[in-house]
Amino acid sequence: MSRLELDRSESWLTREELDAARERLPILYVDAVPVRVDERGALTAVGLLLRASDGAINRELVSGRVLYHERVRDALIRHLEKDLGPMALPQVPASPQPFTVAEYFPTPGVTPFHDPRQHAVSLAFVVPVAGDCQPQQDALDLAWLTPDEAVAPSMLEEMDGGHGVLLRQAMAHLGHAV
Repeated sequence: MSRLELDRSESWLTREELDAARERLPILYVDAVPVRVDERGALTAVGLLLRASDGAINRELVSGRVLYHERVRDALIRHLEKDLGPMALPQVPASPQPFTVAEYFPTPGVTPFHDPRQHAVSLAFVVPVAGDCQPQQDALDLAWLTPDEAVAPSMLEEMDGGHGVLLRQAMAHLGHAV
């Protein structure tokens, strides 16, 4: 285990410490829209997770916290592999650039992004994945949809907390009509 891995394992907060921090500080997150692209780099499919939480089943993007002493690029790779499996092969550039910054508030209506647990700031990325993806952890399913299917009103209604807004912004960023 490298020194960096040792430092990172010590940076986890206890549940009580995390809850206390969430009450006082914005927490940094990454959101990722996993996509498939053809040999020319044109978008062919968008991956959406299906998760059960708080008694509801929703479609979601890959999302998670950036740890203390962790590069944003490493956080993206970690969350993509955690949710899509170790063989997802995410193609994250050496210096990733977000397509937007989303600010989640515990109070609904401040922005389109809502997280009842905390105030969070998320850097949002579109990330091509080249490998075999299988839903992992608490994800029930992973659906690969065409860009038009992904932004269909019925699909966006299945997305909670602002993930549908992020998906529409990602598609617009890629030049698709939304």
